[in-house]
Amino acid sequence: MEFADSKGKSPSVGQLTDKSIGRSLHDRRARSLVTGHGSFTDDVRLENPLHLAFTRSPCADGVIEAIDTTEARAMTGVLSVITAANLGSVGKLAVNEIIPLSEPLPWPVLADGTLDAVGQPVAAVLAETLLQAADAADAVEIGFREAGSVSQSPGAQSHNSNFAGSQSVAAKNWRQGDVASIFDAAAHVVSVRVQHARLAPASLEPRSIAVRYDDPGFFTIWHSTQTPHRTREQLAAILDLDPQKVRVIATDVGGAFGMKASLYPEEVMAVWAARHFGRSVRWVASRSDDFLSATQGRGVESSGALAVDRDGHFLALRADVQAPVGRWLPNSALIPAWNAARILPGPYAVNAIDIKTQAVAQNLAPVGIYRGAGRPEACFLMERLVEKAALATGLSPCEIRQRNLLPQEAMPRTTPTGNTLDSGDYRRLLAQLTTGADYAARVVARNTARGFGRLRGLGLAFYLEPSGDGWETARVTMDDHGAVLVASGSSAQGQARETAYAQIAADALGIEIERVTVVCGDTETAPAGIGALASRATAIGGSAVLEACRKLRDRLAKGEGLPITVDVKYRNKGQAWGYGAYLIEVEVDGDTGEVQVLEALAVDDAGVVVNPAFAEGQIRGGFAQGLGEALMERIVYDDQGQLLTGSLMDYALPRADDMPSLTVQTMETASPMNSLGAKGVGEAGTIGAPAAIVNAVIDALSPLGVTDLQMPLTPHRVWQAIQQARSDSPAGKSDSKESSSI
Repeated sequence: MEFADSKGKSPSVGQLTDKSIGRSLHDRRARSLVTGHGSFTDDVRLENPLHLAFTRSPCADGVIEAIDTTEARAMTGVLSVITAANLGSVGKLAVNEIIPLSEPLPWPVLADGTLDAVGQPVAAVLAETLLQAADAADAVEIGFREAGSVSQSPGAQSHNSNFAGSQSVAAKNWRQGDVASIFDAAAHVVSVRVQHARLAPASLEPRSIAVRYDDPGFFTIWHSTQTPHRTREQLAAILDLDPQKVRVIATDVGGAFGMKASLYPEEVMAVWAARHFGRSVRWVASRSDDFLSATQGRGVESSGALAVDRDGHFLALRADVQAPVGRWLPNSALIPAWNAARILPGPYAVNAIDIKTQAVAQNLAPVGIYRGAGRPEACFLMERLVEKAALATGLSPCEIRQRNLLPQEAMPRTTPTGNTLDSGDYRRLLAQLTTGADYAARVVARNTARGFGRLRGLGLAFYLEPSGDGWETARVTMDDHGAVLVASGSSAQGQARETAYAQIAADALGIEIERVTVVCGDTETAPAGIGALASRATAIGGSAVLEACRKLRDRLAKGEGLPITVDVKYRNKGQAWGYGAYLIEVEVDGDTGEVQVLEALAVDDAGVVVNPAFAEGQIRGGFAQGLGEALMERIVYDDQGQLLTGSLMDYALPRADDMPSLTVQTMETASPMNSLGAKGVGEAGTIGAPAAIVNAVIDALSPLGVTDLQMPLTPHRVWQAIQQARSDSPAGKSDSKESSSI
């Protein structure tokens, strides 16, 4: 398998013995990004574009009586003001009905007749400059009458407070075994209720789209998206366009986290306007726009009960999950409700279950997938139940987990909800974490600190991370000089996909990695694919690259001359289930309620790891977002659906000095579900960290009698729990009586 390159040398294929997979090679795109040479959507130059701005709903639930655009239309630079009345008929966004919808929800590009959430686009203004468009959008007057009120108070005490008066749009149940009888006979029954606050994905780059219109009816669209091929497909369907005349490019994307996995009404409006006026159009969301109208994450409320025998073995699980959605559904809106339920009972051997889930519509911003998408919610519920079971049985948190984790010989395992856990050694991983962290010594140190009156705590959590299922594509070409071009249907938002795929291709072909170029994120130069979401890109997209390279190598071995191009549409055998465990050590200030995370330790099994540095980066980034959820992040609405946390002055994100020391270790158990053997790791930290942090804080406060806390664990919330616990204690009650008699 030799050929001559342009310099007359004869590089060979299949002879290189130095492997690329498993090495922490540098990200090929890092230099351009950190030196300011990236190209994001707002960097794209358009010739004489129109700028788009929106007048948004001031009301969460109302009826439109009039829209006055007279003043706005007369303003300098304004070309047009569009409302639903002159928009015409458009199609609907496709929704993944992973849970069947009981009834469809409307998907208006612009509000038509009703106002369904604060921030919903009502009128679109097109002007020559952004400031002109924004000023005119402010001048549009909406006449409306309120139709009702929205009950929304995250953190309230009543179980259904977030969903009062809301509408269930999808539901599913899983049942196995005689759950009622098992609970009746169980030695111990523990229960827990969990409220997850709504979260803002808060990517560095907000939503944005730049549309270049070319006669006759061709569109080149730069879109900050995780799914460029889906953008093209859905735009064509919604606006009745020829997909062959639509090119979507997503090169540099400044973060996404699930928020950019679906099309938004504003983006459809931009393409509609480009076609209608025959001009290029640009729209870039402000940070406030994203807080108001981008998809949010979490918000799930769940309750569960666990039946346990005298020896601490888990017998049966009951769970009820309620997941919010908005009044319109992004493509993956139902995934959190599905994942938060079907992943239960997690990594534990529980054979009898009664699990219910439902998606509930609210007159608030839409909820979609956010890093983890139901996985953190399932983990949190189960790990809180495990902690309570440990207390009930007198077993240590470590021992009760080891006693109930599925053994390696049980793999593959079909769970009671019908999922297949592909591979892994859960017990060995937990032992690696606790032994490496010297867990027993940390318990002694915690107890010693408590002897001096300090509120020190340890928290464990074990998690599962199912990666995506389905297909991805790859096109691999070797030219007559021996250079290799890999075109992937996947995309990237900072995961260094171009480097990882080059590592896979170099090893599969047995060539130097410098001979491999990787392109993705452009519907014209890359084959159709799903994109980057659900921790699927390495496991499925990387396997597609691997299979294409193997086929190319086979053709070379048969003597076929160059150039050679191989196209592969690869489908995995099923989901690959990553897993891991986290240990958190905290100390709580008893006077202020401030939580200090002293140290965090993690062991993660992501199967075959292509680039250890990239995997660790994903774990650390996910941990930062998990820490944010646990300690500070929370979207808040008032009872009328008005957003109270509409800026970074009101919505707290973790900063660098909030991050504790995080020690990351790995195990590698190859998955049999894909050719590469990889498992997901992109969401690991967001899944395992919140449960471990909350378990640690509750452990720290347990000497005071605190048994439950709801996220986020802000100093005020923790301080209130401390004061309540002290007032409920016998000594506290005595002090309060003495005080009242003075």
